[in-house]
Amino acid sequence: MLIVQKYGGTSVANLERIRNVAERVINYKKQGHDLVVVVSAMAGETDRLINLAKQITPEPSPRELDMLLATGEQVTSSLLAILLKSVGYDAIALLGFQVPILTTDLFTKARIKEIKTERLRKELALGRIVVVAGFQGVTEDGDITTLGRGGSDTTAVALASALKADLCEIYTDVDGVYTADPRIVPRARKLRKISYEEMLELASSGAKVLEMRSVELAMIYKVPLVVRSSFNYSEGTLITEEDEEMEKVLVSGVTYNRNEARISIYGVPDRPGVAAKIFGPIGEAGIIVDMIIQTARPDGKADLTFTVPRPDFKQALEIVKRVGEELGIERLEGDDRIAKVSIVGAGMRTHSGVATKMFETLAKHGINIMMISTSEIKISCVIEEKYTELAVRALHEAFNLEGEVKEEK
Repeated sequence: MLIVQKYGGTSVANLERIRNVAERVINYKKQGHDLVVVVSAMAGETDRLINLAKQITPEPSPRELDMLLATGEQVTSSLLAILLKSVGYDAIALLGFQVPILTTDLFTKARIKEIKTERLRKELALGRIVVVAGFQGVTEDGDITTLGRGGSDTTAVALASALKADLCEIYTDVDGVYTADPRIVPRARKLRKISYEEMLELASSGAKVLEMRSVELAMIYKVPLVVRSSFNYSEGTLITEEDEEMEKVLVSGVTYNRNEARISIYGVPDRPGVAAKIFGPIGEAGIIVDMIIQTARPDGKADLTFTVPRPDFKQALEIVKRVGEELGIERLEGDDRIAKVSIVGAGMRTHSGVATKMFETLAKHGINIMMISTSEIKISCVIEEKYTELAVRALHEAFNLEGEVKEEK
């Protein structure tokens, strides 16, 4: 089998943990598998590098920042290859530009355009374990780029797709996908399997087990995906195509996202093209808009509220302020003390009353809903950030997702 494995920052946080990764990789190699191993930077290293740059200037050049941040994965990939070679296993470390992984030129948030597999296949044919630095790529002009937070997951799934790998394993510090964050809900259950679509909704709603783009790629290219812990050998969670068994489950999980901010524009001219004029520059800046609510008013104007990732809040607010002055809006407000709480489940397609139950549960606990968005299998509510944990616990209990209390390790 050809297996792509990805090890996150906590899995390679120090030399001892890198040795543990090497041991696991060797066990797979002994079983006769071909391996491509994707690694993140050591835990905390990316933040350390960002802080160094920001000590020089609050707004570092995105191109030069990518040059800096890419060094984190270079360290771990080379260390793992050195370790494997030192114990008799032929390995080679490759950076993004050496593969090469070709990306767009949107620095710090680049997207993968193409992966050329000739070099990878050549190294695998020689019997080598190929260790690839995650999170990074290269433009057609030769500039180093990074893929944004969680980008190593995207690297792994994209490599698995390009190589038509038999399996992609994502190793992290949790042993699978749970019905809720176990740190908030001690009775959260680990799911044996979940559909691509459910996992995509969970990831987009704040679940940090997998990066959203990686799930999207896995779903499009039908990459078999397993989330496992690098600290034990327990069975993980399989992310696969939806089946009848999954459809019977009303709600699979409750998730939250504190990394949100809300922008409200009052008195927007209610005419064609205005929304495009507001959201066009935001999109050009690489800022992802999540929830949008527009309310028409009898005076020919409208009020518009939307959410963006909290790190992009100030930039988005400045863009809207500039556009708003051109449009002659009445008022602009921003709030970065919000959270989004979501319930996800394939069973929502065939069951009624789910939204009502969610709203009643939040109301019962005195939690006001600011915004609501829905899809076929997800309902999300924006609430005050201070109520996040209460909301997650209440919804988890209301939809009967609880399992056994986990013992402290």
